[in-house]
Amino acid sequence: MLSGMVLLACASLSSGKNLESYPKEKLAEFVVEKLDVNSLPDVIRLKREKGKKTFGEYGYVTRTVDQKGALLQEPQGRSQIAISVLEETQSGIYVCVNGQAKKESGEQFQRVFLLKLKNADGLLKGRESSKGFAACPAIGGVDAEFADSYGD
Repeated sequence: MLSGMVLLACASLSSGKNLESYPKEKLAEFVVEKLDVNSLPDVIRLKREKGKKTFGEYGYVTRTVDQKGALLQEPQGRSQIAISVLEETQSGIYVCVNGQAKKESGEQFQRVFLLKLKNADGLLKGRESSKGFAACPAIGGVDAEFADSYGD
């Protein structure tokens, strides 16, 4: 009976995500490669296309990348998206996403997103975070469809 309880306790601990799920180095590069772009608001990303999920699949070009951030340009070269790594925690990776709105206004959009590895395909899913960072004040309008958070 006791060994069964120990086994269940160990299994529940090992199933949780932890910091070992994310790389210690080249974190911004990892985010660029593994982010499911479809989890970003459509106000700043290209139109959703069947079978495409990552920046690479959508044809974005990485202009610069370092440990703390990356600058990506959309395939047509009209706008850029900047991603800055703010914090890595047990909850996931907090990033600041900054880009130009695709709507006719073309205003700047900036928000904090919490990225998590959610399933076996290994892609990071993002949701707007309620956690604030001085380095990433909210800029631009908010649509209810992506104002969801993980409750952080």
